[in-house]
Amino acid sequence: MTNGIDLFDGADDEAGTEYDGTDLSSDAEPDRRRGGWAPEPTAGELQLEERSALRRVAGLSTELTDITEVEYRQLRLERVVLVGVWTEGSAARADASMAELAALAETAGSEVLEALIQRRDRPDPATYIGSGKAEELRAVVLGSGADTVICDGELTPAQLTALEKVVKVKVIDRTALILDIFAQHATSREGKAQVALAQMEYMLPRLRGWGESMSRQAGGRAGSNGGVGLRGPGETKIETDRRRIRERMAKLRREIREMKTARDTMRSRRTSSGIPSVAIIGYTNAGKSSLMNALTGSGVLVQDALFATLDPTTRRAELDDGREVVFTDTVGFVRHLPTQLVEAFRSTLEEVTGADLLLHVVDGSDALPAEQIKAVREVVTDVIRESGTPAPPELLVVNKIDAVDTVELTRLRALLAGAEFVSAHKGTGIDTLRDRLAEVLGGLDVEISVLLPYTRGDLLARIHADGRIDSSSHEESGTRVHARVPHSLAAALSEYAHAGTVTGDRPAP
Repeated sequence: MTNGIDLFDGADDEAGTEYDGTDLSSDAEPDRRRGGWAPEPTAGELQLEERSALRRVAGLSTELTDITEVEYRQLRLERVVLVGVWTEGSAARADASMAELAALAETAGSEVLEALIQRRDRPDPATYIGSGKAEELRAVVLGSGADTVICDGELTPAQLTALEKVVKVKVIDRTALILDIFAQHATSREGKAQVALAQMEYMLPRLRGWGESMSRQAGGRAGSNGGVGLRGPGETKIETDRRRIRERMAKLRREIREMKTARDTMRSRRTSSGIPSVAIIGYTNAGKSSLMNALTGSGVLVQDALFATLDPTTRRAELDDGREVVFTDTVGFVRHLPTQLVEAFRSTLEEVTGADLLLHVVDGSDALPAEQIKAVREVVTDVIRESGTPAPPELLVVNKIDAVDTVELTRLRALLAGAEFVSAHKGTGIDTLRDRLAEVLGGLDVEISVLLPYTRGDLLARIHADGRIDSSSHEESGTRVHARVPHSLAAALSEYAHAGTVTGDRPAP
Protein backbone atom coordinates (compact mmCIF):
# COMPACT_ATOMS: atom_id res chain seq x y z
CA MET A 1 0.00 0.00 0.00
CA THR A 2 1.39 3.38 -0.95
CA ASN A 3 1.28 6.59 1.01
CA GLY A 4 -2.04 8.19 0.12
CA ILE A 5 -5.63 7.16 -0.27
CA ASP A 6 -6.08 3.67 -1.71
CA LEU A 7 -9.28 1.94 -2.75
CA PHE A 8 -10.39 -1.51 -1.73
CA ASP A 9 -13.64 -3.37 -1.33
CA GLY A 10 -14.55 -3.29 2.34
CA ALA A 11 -18.24 -4.11 2.02
CA ASP A 12 -18.03 -7.89 2.48
CA ASP A 13 -20.33 -9.32 5.11
CA GLU A 14 -18.88 -11.30 7.95
CA ALA A 15 -18.72 -14.98 7.14
CA GLY A 16 -20.80 -17.53 8.94
CA THR A 17 -24.43 -18.26 9.41
CA GLU A 18 -26.71 -18.19 12.39
CA TYR A 19 -29.08 -20.75 13.97
CA ASP A 20 -32.63 -19.49 14.02
CA GLY A 21 -33.58 -21.20 17.27
CA THR A 22 -36.60 -23.10 15.82
CA ASP A 23 -37.13 -26.79 16.55
CA LEU A 24 -38.14 -28.41 13.26
CA SER A 25 -37.77 -32.02 14.39
CA SER A 26 -40.64 -34.45 14.09
CA ASP A 27 -40.86 -34.92 17.87
CA ALA A 28 -41.43 -31.23 18.60
CA GLU A 29 -44.07 -30.46 21.18
CA PRO A 30 -47.62 -30.32 19.77
CA ASP A 31 -48.26 -26.92 21.34
CA ARG A 32 -45.49 -25.46 19.23
CA ARG A 33 -47.31 -26.22 16.00
CA ARG A 34 -49.88 -24.10 14.22
CA GLY A 35 -52.64 -26.32 12.84
CA GLY A 36 -50.33 -29.33 13.10
CA TRP A 37 -48.15 -28.19 10.20
CA ALA A 38 -45.65 -25.54 11.32
CA PRO A 39 -44.01 -24.67 14.65
CA GLU A 40 -45.03 -21.55 16.53
CA PRO A 41 -42.76 -18.59 15.76
CA THR A 42 -40.32 -17.81 18.53
CA ALA A 43 -40.04 -14.40 20.15
CA GLY A 44 -36.79 -13.80 18.30
CA GLU A 45 -38.36 -14.64 14.93
CA LEU A 46 -41.22 -12.22 15.60
CA GLN A 47 -38.74 -9.47 16.55
CA LEU A 48 -36.70 -10.11 13.41
CA GLU A 49 -39.82 -10.01 11.23
CA GLU A 50 -40.91 -6.74 12.81
CA ARG A 51 -37.44 -5.25 12.40
CA SER A 52 -37.18 -6.06 8.70
CA ALA A 53 -40.82 -5.48 7.70
CA LEU A 54 -41.64 -2.51 5.48
CA ARG A 55 -45.16 -2.54 4.05
CA ARG A 56 -45.79 -0.21 1.16
CA VAL A 57 -48.71 2.24 1.29
CA ALA A 58 -50.21 2.46 -2.20
CA GLY A 59 -50.99 5.80 -3.78
CA LEU A 60 -48.41 7.87 -1.88
CA SER A 61 -45.53 7.52 -4.31
CA THR A 62 -43.88 10.62 -5.77
CA GLU A 63 -42.22 8.53 -8.50
CA LEU A 64 -43.15 9.15 -12.12
CA THR A 65 -44.08 5.49 -12.33
CA ASP A 66 -46.02 4.12 -9.39
CA ILE A 67 -45.00 0.54 -8.64
CA THR A 68 -48.25 -1.16 -7.68
CA GLU A 69 -47.58 -4.82 -8.47
CA VAL A 70 -45.28 -5.39 -5.46
CA GLU A 71 -46.19 -5.51 -1.77
CA TYR A 72 -42.87 -4.23 -0.55
CA ARG A 73 -40.79 -1.42 -1.90
CA GLN A 74 -37.02 -1.19 -1.74
CA LEU A 75 -35.62 1.47 0.56
CA ARG A 76 -33.41 4.18 -0.82
CA LEU A 77 -30.34 3.45 1.28
CA GLU A 78 -27.93 6.15 2.35
CA ARG A 79 -24.92 6.08 0.01
CA VAL A 80 -21.69 6.31 1.96
CA VAL A 81 -17.94 6.48 1.42
CA LEU A 82 -15.70 5.05 4.13
CA VAL A 83 -12.38 6.63 5.01
CA GLY A 84 -9.77 5.51 7.53
CA VAL A 85 -6.24 6.28 8.65
CA TRP A 86 -3.75 3.42 8.91
CA THR A 87 -1.31 4.38 11.67
CA GLU A 88 0.02 1.05 12.94
CA GLY A 89 -0.18 -2.68 12.43
CA SER A 90 -0.20 -4.74 9.27
CA ALA A 91 -2.11 -4.10 6.07
CA ALA A 92 -4.36 -7.09 6.84
CA ARG A 93 -5.31 -5.51 10.15
CA ALA A 94 -6.13 -2.20 8.44
CA ASP A 95 -8.22 -3.99 5.81
CA ALA A 96 -10.10 -5.92 8.51
CA SER A 97 -10.87 -2.68 10.35
CA MET A 98 -12.33 -1.13 7.19
CA ALA A 99 -14.30 -4.30 6.43
CA GLU A 100 -15.80 -4.11 9.90
CA LEU A 101 -16.68 -0.45 9.36
CA ALA A 102 -18.43 -1.44 6.13
CA ALA A 103 -20.42 -4.11 8.02
CA LEU A 104 -21.39 -1.50 10.61
CA ALA A 105 -22.52 0.89 7.89
CA GLU A 106 -24.64 -1.78 6.22
CA THR A 107 -26.18 -2.76 9.54
CA ALA A 108 -27.15 0.89 10.05
CA GLY A 109 -28.94 0.86 6.67
CA SER A 110 -26.34 2.32 4.30
CA GLU A 111 -24.97 1.34 0.92
CA VAL A 112 -21.17 1.36 0.86
CA LEU A 113 -19.79 2.76 -2.41
CA GLU A 114 -16.08 3.16 -1.73
CA ALA A 115 -13.62 2.38 1.07
CA LEU A 116 -10.59 4.66 1.27
CA ILE A 117 -7.61 4.37 3.57
CA GLN A 118 -4.53 6.56 4.05
CA ARG A 119 -1.16 5.58 5.49
CA ARG A 120 0.18 8.18 7.88
CA ASP A 121 1.83 8.39 11.31
CA ARG A 122 -1.21 9.87 13.07
CA PRO A 123 -4.54 11.41 12.09
CA ASP A 124 -4.38 15.03 10.99
CA PRO A 125 -5.57 17.26 13.88
CA ALA A 126 -7.44 19.56 11.48
CA THR A 127 -9.24 17.36 8.94
CA TYR A 128 -8.34 13.79 10.06
CA ILE A 129 -6.77 12.93 6.69
CA GLY A 130 -5.07 16.22 5.75
CA SER A 131 -6.24 19.07 3.55
CA GLY A 132 -4.87 17.61 0.31
CA LYS A 133 -6.42 14.21 0.84
CA ALA A 134 -9.66 15.85 1.89
CA GLU A 135 -9.83 17.47 -1.57
CA GLU A 136 -9.24 14.04 -3.14
CA LEU A 137 -12.02 12.66 -0.95
CA ARG A 138 -14.30 15.43 -2.23
CA ALA A 139 -13.62 14.28 -5.80
CA VAL A 140 -14.47 10.68 -4.87
CA VAL A 141 -17.72 11.83 -3.24
CA LEU A 142 -18.69 13.77 -6.36
CA GLY A 143 -17.79 10.89 -8.65
CA SER A 144 -19.68 8.25 -6.70
CA GLY A 145 -22.70 10.36 -5.79
CA ALA A 146 -22.33 9.66 -2.08
CA ASP A 147 -24.23 11.72 0.46
CA THR A 148 -22.31 10.68 3.62
CA VAL A 149 -18.70 10.12 4.66
CA ILE A 150 -17.99 7.76 7.57
CA CYS A 151 -14.58 7.96 9.27
CA ASP A 152 -13.04 4.94 10.99
CA GLY A 153 -12.26 6.67 14.28
CA GLU A 154 -13.67 9.14 16.78
CA LEU A 155 -13.30 12.66 15.38
CA THR A 156 -13.14 15.82 17.43
CA PRO A 157 -15.83 18.47 16.86
CA ALA A 158 -13.27 20.62 15.00
CA GLN A 159 -12.31 17.75 12.69
CA LEU A 160 -15.94 17.02 11.88
CA THR A 161 -16.65 20.65 11.03
CA ALA A 162 -13.50 21.13 8.96
CA LEU A 163 -13.97 17.92 6.96
CA GLU A 164 -17.63 18.71 6.27
CA LYS A 165 -16.65 22.11 4.88
CA VAL A 166 -14.30 20.44 2.40
CA VAL A 167 -16.36 17.43 1.24
CA LYS A 168 -19.68 19.34 1.49
CA VAL A 169 -21.66 16.28 2.61
CA LYS A 170 -22.55 14.89 6.01
CA VAL A 171 -19.57 13.48 7.94
CA ILE A 172 -19.93 11.09 10.90
CA ASP A 173 -17.40 9.02 12.79
CA ARG A 174 -17.30 5.44 14.01
CA THR A 175 -18.77 6.33 17.40
CA ALA A 176 -21.82 8.05 15.91
CA LEU A 177 -22.36 5.07 13.60
CA ILE A 178 -22.35 2.56 16.47
CA LEU A 179 -24.67 4.78 18.50
CA ASP A 180 -27.06 4.90 15.55
CA ILE A 181 -27.13 1.08 15.36
CA PHE A 182 -27.79 0.85 19.09
CA ALA A 183 -30.64 3.36 18.75
CA GLN A 184 -32.23 1.22 16.01
CA HIS A 185 -31.94 -2.09 17.88
CA ALA A 186 -32.81 -1.05 21.44
CA THR A 187 -36.14 -2.56 22.44
CA SER A 188 -36.45 -2.52 26.24
CA ARG A 189 -37.09 0.58 28.33
CA GLU A 190 -33.67 0.29 29.97
CA GLY A 191 -31.90 -0.23 26.65
CA LYS A 192 -33.54 2.83 25.11
CA ALA A 193 -32.62 4.96 28.11
CA GLN A 194 -29.01 3.76 28.00
CA VAL A 195 -28.71 4.53 24.29
CA ALA A 196 -30.29 7.97 24.72
CA LEU A 197 -27.82 8.79 27.50
CA ALA A 198 -24.86 7.66 25.39
CA GLN A 199 -26.04 9.74 22.41
CA MET A 200 -26.43 12.86 24.55
CA GLU A 201 -22.98 12.42 26.08
CA TYR A 202 -21.58 12.18 22.56
CA MET A 203 -23.54 15.11 21.12
CA LEU A 204 -23.09 17.58 23.99
CA PRO A 205 -19.55 18.74 23.05
CA ARG A 206 -20.44 18.59 19.35
CA LEU A 207 -23.53 20.77 19.53
CA ARG A 208 -23.36 23.59 17.03
CA GLY A 209 -25.69 25.79 15.03
CA TRP A 210 -25.98 27.01 11.49
CA GLY A 211 -24.67 30.54 11.08
CA GLU A 212 -25.95 32.67 13.93
CA SER A 213 -29.12 30.72 14.61
CA MET A 214 -27.66 29.31 17.81
CA SER A 215 -26.11 32.59 18.96
CA ARG A 216 -29.29 34.53 19.69
CA GLN A 217 -29.30 36.20 23.07
CA ALA A 218 -32.20 37.30 25.20
CA GLY A 219 -31.97 39.09 28.52
CA GLY A 220 -35.03 38.74 30.67
CA ARG A 221 -38.26 38.54 28.68
CA ALA A 222 -37.24 40.29 25.49
CA GLY A 223 -33.53 41.04 25.44
CA SER A 224 -32.65 44.71 26.05
CA ASN A 225 -36.34 45.71 26.18
CA GLY A 226 -37.22 43.61 29.20
CA GLY A 227 -37.46 46.56 31.55
CA VAL A 228 -35.60 47.62 34.63
CA GLY A 229 -33.63 44.77 36.20
CA LEU A 230 -34.20 42.47 33.23
CA ARG A 231 -31.68 43.84 30.74
CA GLY A 232 -28.45 42.06 29.91
CA PRO A 233 -26.80 39.66 27.49
CA GLY A 234 -28.87 36.73 28.70
CA GLU A 235 -28.32 33.18 27.57
CA THR A 236 -27.45 32.17 24.01
CA LYS A 237 -29.55 29.57 22.22
CA ILE A 238 -26.73 27.03 22.23
CA GLU A 239 -26.25 27.47 25.98
CA THR A 240 -29.96 26.90 26.50
CA ASP A 241 -29.85 23.68 24.48
CA ARG A 242 -26.78 22.46 26.36
CA ARG A 243 -28.49 23.12 29.69
CA ARG A 244 -31.59 21.21 28.58
CA ILE A 245 -29.44 18.29 27.41
CA ARG A 246 -27.65 18.17 30.78
CA GLU A 247 -30.99 18.19 32.59
CA ARG A 248 -32.24 15.36 30.38
CA MET A 249 -29.02 13.40 30.98
CA ALA A 250 -29.41 13.78 34.75
CA LYS A 251 -32.98 12.48 34.52
CA LEU A 252 -31.89 9.49 32.42
CA ARG A 253 -29.14 8.63 34.91
CA ARG A 254 -31.71 8.59 37.72
CA GLU A 255 -34.02 6.34 35.69
CA ILE A 256 -31.18 3.95 34.86
CA ARG A 257 -30.19 3.76 38.53
CA GLU A 258 -33.77 2.86 39.43
CA MET A 259 -33.88 0.19 36.72
CA LYS A 260 -30.50 -1.10 37.91
CA THR A 261 -32.03 -1.68 41.34
CA ALA A 262 -34.69 -3.91 39.80
CA ARG A 263 -32.04 -5.76 37.78
CA ASP A 264 -29.91 -6.28 40.90
CA THR A 265 -32.94 -7.67 42.72
CA MET A 266 -33.58 -10.23 39.99
CA ARG A 267 -29.87 -11.12 39.92
CA SER A 268 -29.83 -11.64 43.70
CA ARG A 269 -32.81 -13.96 43.43
CA ARG A 270 -30.99 -16.06 40.83
CA THR A 271 -27.89 -16.11 43.02
CA SER A 272 -29.79 -17.14 46.14
CA SER A 273 -31.41 -20.02 44.25
CA GLY A 274 -28.04 -21.80 44.15
CA ILE A 275 -28.21 -22.39 40.39
CA PRO A 276 -24.87 -21.73 38.62
CA SER A 277 -24.85 -18.67 36.35
CA VAL A 278 -23.05 -18.60 33.00
CA ALA A 279 -22.63 -15.28 31.17
CA ILE A 280 -22.20 -15.57 27.40
CA ILE A 281 -19.84 -12.82 26.25
CA GLY A 282 -18.05 -12.18 22.99
CA TYR A 283 -17.54 -10.01 19.94
CA THR A 284 -20.56 -8.75 18.08
CA ASN A 285 -21.95 -11.20 15.52
CA ALA A 286 -19.82 -14.02 16.95
CA GLY A 287 -22.96 -16.13 17.39
CA LYS A 288 -23.72 -15.66 21.11
CA SER A 289 -27.50 -15.73 20.65
CA SER A 290 -27.24 -18.72 18.32
CA LEU A 291 -25.17 -20.59 20.89
CA MET A 292 -27.69 -19.74 23.60
CA ASN A 293 -30.49 -21.11 21.44
CA ALA A 294 -28.51 -24.29 20.84
CA LEU A 295 -27.78 -24.78 24.55
CA THR A 296 -31.17 -23.83 25.99
CA GLY A 297 -33.63 -24.37 23.14
CA SER A 298 -34.87 -20.78 23.52
CA GLY A 299 -35.93 -18.61 20.62
CA VAL A 300 -34.03 -15.36 21.22
CA LEU A 301 -33.48 -13.03 18.29
CA VAL A 302 -30.78 -14.16 15.86
CA GLN A 303 -29.64 -12.04 12.91
CA ASP A 304 -26.49 -11.99 10.79
CA ALA A 305 -25.77 -8.37 11.70
CA LEU A 306 -23.62 -6.42 14.11
CA PHE A 307 -25.21 -5.61 17.48
CA ALA A 308 -28.41 -7.46 16.57
CA THR A 309 -29.29 -7.95 20.26
CA LEU A 310 -28.60 -5.40 23.00
CA ASP A 311 -30.76 -6.39 25.96
CA PRO A 312 -29.44 -9.21 28.17
CA THR A 313 -31.60 -12.32 28.03
CA THR A 314 -31.58 -15.02 30.73
CA ARG A 315 -32.70 -18.61 30.15
CA ARG A 316 -32.53 -21.72 32.31
CA ALA A 317 -31.29 -25.04 30.94
CA GLU A 318 -30.41 -28.49 32.25
CA LEU A 319 -27.11 -30.22 31.51
CA ASP A 320 -26.78 -33.94 30.86
CA ASP A 321 -25.81 -34.64 34.48
CA GLY A 322 -29.07 -33.09 35.70
CA ARG A 323 -27.47 -29.84 36.85
CA GLU A 324 -29.55 -26.73 36.17
CA VAL A 325 -27.70 -23.72 34.73
CA VAL A 326 -28.79 -20.15 34.06
CA PHE A 327 -27.38 -18.69 30.81
CA THR A 328 -27.32 -14.93 30.24
CA ASP A 329 -26.77 -13.52 26.74
CA THR A 330 -25.01 -10.14 27.00
CA VAL A 331 -24.43 -7.25 24.61
CA GLY A 332 -21.66 -7.77 22.07
CA PHE A 333 -18.37 -5.92 21.96
CA VAL A 334 -16.37 -4.36 19.15
CA ARG A 335 -12.94 -2.87 18.64
CA HIS A 336 -12.76 0.69 19.97
CA LEU A 337 -16.14 0.41 21.68
CA PRO A 338 -17.26 3.99 22.41
CA THR A 339 -16.64 5.07 25.99
CA GLN A 340 -20.14 6.53 26.16
CA LEU A 341 -21.66 3.11 25.53
CA VAL A 342 -19.50 1.39 28.14
CA GLU A 343 -20.59 3.95 30.74
CA ALA A 344 -24.26 3.91 29.76
CA PHE A 345 -24.45 0.10 29.63
CA ARG A 346 -22.56 -0.32 32.90
CA SER A 347 -25.55 -1.87 34.68
CA THR A 348 -26.05 -4.34 31.82
CA LEU A 349 -22.35 -5.26 31.65
CA GLU A 350 -22.38 -5.97 35.39
CA GLU A 351 -24.07 -9.28 34.53
CA VAL A 352 -20.56 -10.68 33.99
CA THR A 353 -19.41 -9.80 37.53
CA GLY A 354 -21.93 -12.05 39.26
CA ALA A 355 -21.47 -15.01 36.92
CA ASP A 356 -19.87 -18.27 38.00
CA LEU A 357 -18.42 -18.77 34.51
CA LEU A 358 -17.80 -16.60 31.43
CA LEU A 359 -18.53 -18.38 28.16
CA HIS A 360 -16.39 -16.35 25.73
CA VAL A 361 -17.65 -16.89 22.17
CA VAL A 362 -15.18 -16.21 19.33
CA ASP A 363 -16.01 -16.00 15.62
CA GLY A 364 -13.74 -18.64 14.07
CA SER A 365 -14.42 -17.34 10.55
CA ASP A 366 -13.09 -13.87 11.37
CA ALA A 367 -9.77 -12.85 9.83
CA LEU A 368 -8.32 -11.78 13.20
CA PRO A 369 -9.89 -13.83 16.02
CA ALA A 370 -7.08 -12.90 18.43
CA GLU A 371 -8.03 -9.22 18.03
CA GLN A 372 -11.63 -10.10 18.91
CA ILE A 373 -10.53 -11.85 22.10
CA LYS A 374 -8.33 -8.92 23.08
CA ALA A 375 -11.11 -6.35 22.53
CA VAL A 376 -13.61 -8.32 24.63
CA ARG A 377 -11.20 -8.97 27.48
CA GLU A 378 -10.26 -5.29 27.72
CA VAL A 379 -13.87 -4.22 28.35
CA VAL A 380 -14.64 -7.11 30.70
CA THR A 381 -11.46 -6.43 32.71
CA ASP A 382 -12.44 -2.77 33.17
CA VAL A 383 -15.94 -3.69 34.36
CA ILE A 384 -14.69 -6.33 36.80
CA ARG A 385 -11.96 -4.02 38.13
CA GLU A 386 -14.49 -1.29 38.94
CA SER A 387 -16.88 -3.74 40.60
CA GLY A 388 -14.14 -4.98 42.94
CA THR A 389 -15.25 -8.63 42.63
CA PRO A 390 -12.99 -11.57 41.74
CA ALA A 391 -12.85 -12.37 38.04
CA PRO A 392 -14.95 -15.42 37.08
CA PRO A 393 -13.19 -18.21 35.19
CA GLU A 394 -13.42 -18.10 31.40
CA LEU A 395 -14.10 -20.80 28.84
CA LEU A 396 -13.32 -19.99 25.21
CA VAL A 397 -15.76 -21.28 22.58
CA VAL A 398 -14.84 -20.91 18.91
CA ASN A 399 -18.06 -20.73 16.88
CA LYS A 400 -18.84 -20.96 13.14
CA ILE A 401 -16.33 -23.75 12.47
CA ASP A 402 -18.56 -24.81 9.57
CA ALA A 403 -17.36 -21.65 7.75
CA VAL A 404 -13.64 -22.28 8.40
CA ASP A 405 -11.40 -24.34 6.12
CA THR A 406 -9.41 -27.28 7.50
CA VAL A 407 -6.02 -25.55 7.49
CA GLU A 408 -7.28 -22.49 9.35
CA LEU A 409 -9.19 -24.67 11.82
CA THR A 410 -6.01 -26.60 12.61
CA ARG A 411 -4.17 -23.32 13.20
CA LEU A 412 -6.92 -22.10 15.54
CA ARG A 413 -6.83 -25.32 17.55
CA ALA A 414 -3.10 -24.85 18.08
CA LEU A 415 -3.48 -21.13 18.86
CA LEU A 416 -6.41 -21.50 21.28
CA ALA A 417 -5.51 -24.60 23.22
CA GLY A 418 -8.20 -25.60 25.68
CA ALA A 419 -11.01 -23.93 23.74
CA GLU A 420 -14.13 -25.72 22.55
CA PHE A 421 -14.92 -25.64 18.81
CA VAL A 422 -18.58 -25.66 17.83
CA SER A 423 -21.04 -24.68 15.12
CA ALA A 424 -24.21 -23.35 16.68
CA HIS A 425 -25.86 -23.36 13.25
CA LYS A 426 -25.29 -27.07 12.54
CA GLY A 427 -25.06 -28.28 16.13
CA THR A 428 -21.50 -29.54 15.76
CA GLY A 429 -19.68 -29.82 19.08
CA ILE A 430 -22.67 -28.76 21.23
CA ASP A 431 -22.78 -32.07 23.13
CA THR A 432 -19.06 -31.85 23.85
CA LEU A 433 -19.53 -28.29 25.07
CA ARG A 434 -22.30 -29.42 27.42
CA ASP A 435 -19.98 -32.05 28.90
CA ARG A 436 -17.24 -29.47 29.28
CA LEU A 437 -19.63 -27.08 31.04
CA ALA A 438 -20.67 -29.80 33.47
CA GLU A 439 -17.01 -30.54 34.18
CA VAL A 440 -16.03 -26.89 34.70
CA LEU A 441 -19.06 -26.02 36.83
CA GLY A 442 -18.55 -29.15 38.88
CA GLY A 443 -15.00 -28.04 39.62
CA LEU A 444 -16.31 -24.73 40.94
CA ASP A 445 -18.45 -26.41 43.61
CA VAL A 446 -17.58 -26.31 47.30
CA GLU A 447 -17.08 -29.42 49.40
CA ILE A 448 -19.25 -29.26 52.54
CA SER A 449 -20.00 -31.34 55.60
CA VAL A 450 -23.16 -30.22 57.39
CA LEU A 451 -25.57 -31.46 60.01
CA LEU A 452 -29.03 -30.28 58.99
CA PRO A 453 -31.90 -30.34 61.49
CA TYR A 454 -34.98 -32.21 60.37
CA THR A 455 -36.86 -28.92 60.21
CA ARG A 456 -34.67 -27.75 57.30
CA GLY A 457 -35.84 -30.19 54.71
CA ASP A 458 -35.82 -27.34 52.18
CA LEU A 459 -32.03 -27.10 52.38
CA LEU A 460 -31.67 -30.85 52.00
CA ALA A 461 -33.86 -30.71 48.92
CA ARG A 462 -31.67 -27.96 47.45
CA ILE A 463 -28.56 -30.08 48.07
CA HIS A 464 -30.18 -32.97 46.20
CA ALA A 465 -31.26 -30.67 43.34
CA ASP A 466 -28.18 -28.47 42.91
CA GLY A 467 -25.33 -30.48 44.41
CA ARG A 468 -23.77 -33.91 44.43
CA ILE A 469 -24.10 -35.94 47.64
CA ASP A 470 -21.14 -38.13 48.51
CA SER A 471 -22.63 -39.58 51.69
CA SER A 472 -25.55 -38.96 54.04
CA SER A 473 -26.78 -40.45 57.29
CA HIS A 474 -29.65 -39.81 59.68
CA GLU A 475 -28.81 -39.08 63.29
CA GLU A 476 -30.78 -38.08 66.33
CA SER A 477 -30.20 -34.34 65.85
CA GLY A 478 -30.56 -34.25 62.08
CA THR A 479 -29.20 -35.40 58.73
CA ARG A 480 -25.45 -35.48 58.28
CA VAL A 481 -24.53 -34.71 54.64
CA HIS A 482 -21.18 -34.66 52.88
CA ALA A 483 -21.54 -33.16 49.38
CA ARG A 484 -20.33 -30.69 46.77
CA VAL A 485 -22.61 -27.72 46.20
CA PRO A 486 -22.46 -24.30 44.42
CA HIS A 487 -20.95 -21.32 46.22
CA SER A 488 -24.29 -19.59 46.87
CA LEU A 489 -25.76 -22.73 48.46
CA ALA A 490 -22.63 -23.27 50.53
CA ALA A 491 -23.07 -19.79 52.00
CA ALA A 492 -26.65 -20.66 53.03
CA LEU A 493 -25.39 -23.87 54.68
CA SER A 494 -22.52 -22.25 56.56
CA GLU A 495 -24.38 -22.05 59.89
CA TYR A 496 -24.92 -25.83 59.83
CA ALA A 497 -21.30 -26.69 59.05
CA HIS A 498 -20.05 -29.78 60.87
CA ALA A 499 -16.45 -30.80 61.49
CA GLY A 500 -15.08 -27.48 60.30
CA THR A 501 -16.38 -24.42 58.50
CA VAL A 502 -17.56 -24.33 54.94
CA THR A 503 -14.67 -23.27 52.73
CA GLY A 504 -14.00 -22.83 49.09
CA ASP A 505 -13.57 -19.35 47.66
CA ARG A 506 -14.05 -18.83 43.95
CA PRO A 507 -10.86 -20.01 42.23
CA ALA A 508 -8.81 -17.61 40.21
CA PRO A 509 -9.29 -17.82 36.44
